[in-house]
Amino acid sequence: MDNDNAIAGDPTALPHLLPPLAEHPATVAEFAALVAGIAEDRSCWQPLVRYDAASRWYHRLRTGPGYEVWLLSWVPGQGSGRHDHGRSSGVCAVLSGALTESAAGRGERVLTPGSMRAFAPGYVHEMVNVSLEPAVSLHVYFPGLTEMRMHPRLAAPGRPVGEEPAPRAALTC
Repeated sequence: MDNDNAIAGDPTALPHLLPPLAEHPATVAEFAALVAGIAEDRSCWQPLVRYDAASRWYHRLRTGPGYEVWLLSWVPGQGSGRHDHGRSSGVCAVLSGALTESAAGRGERVLTPGSMRAFAPGYVHEMVNVSLEPAVSLHVYFPGLTEMRMHPRLAAPGRPVGEEPAPRAALTC
């Protein structure tokens, strides 16, 4: 038989013909695809979920070269506090329930199953379960999460909670 397969053999067996494997996802879209793939595989994460009334529950689900995947649960009323993720970028998705995200200058956004949020290093936000049902979320950080700096909550744009506005001068007629 005179064809390329007969001459070269099985082309998938030849390493120099195969594209090199990526060390890790390289774009936001690839990290989002990783999150979507894990989210779809409920058998991978659902049996691991625990709920803790005292604090948010979290479990490192997976690590890869330079990134890590975390599974979190939130009972009603639990929140993250206002924070950033240091030098890490990330993608988070709600797997069940609903979470409300607040970010300065951006207002609030309710994330429900299928919702995804991507963020860059230094992005400051707060996530809270304001619903009456528990929630589960999935978070991918690149590079792996090494710091989570807390920030004061804002009552109004530019003013930390508890800081009252300066008194106005009394009006006279």
